Amino acid sequence: MISLDACLAASRSTPEFQADIRAYADYRDASRVVILRAAPRIKVLRVITQLIATHPDLVIDRVRIEGVSGCADYRGTVAAEIVHDKPRTFAFVWDCAWRAAQEGWVDRRGNPDQVRAAREFGWQCFSVWQELACELAPTDQSSA
Repeated sequence: MISLDACLAASRSTPEFQADIRAYADYRDASRVVILRAAPRIKVLRVITQLIATHPDLVIDRVRIEGVSGCADYRGTVAAEIVHDKPRTFAFVWDCAWRAAQEGWVDRRGNPDQVRAAREFGWQCFSVWQELACELAPTDQSSA
């Protein structure tokens, strides 16, 4: 599994953003990481890792994450502010139970072994990672 540090090293994201990601991981202030709803830090870091791993070419300067965390999942959106470009927003579902089912792993009760999937795949349990189209403000095209 590729680590967060390896993903950051391969990323074109700004040094300030990278410093804030490391600060966030160390439970320090990180103004470039905005979380709109409380969520476990590990789940937030998984989303950020997915973002920089799948889009290392983006010069990301900050992120805003709005998500809802369940027992086995974390779902929502991440908006990335990009230097000299428009923001990019992605819908995500990180779901270790889904990943366990994909692997055919079950626990002693016959349920998907989400603990094993989270441990072995870490951030690589995204059942959904989809860029959302940029919505433009409607224009008034009526005649006077």
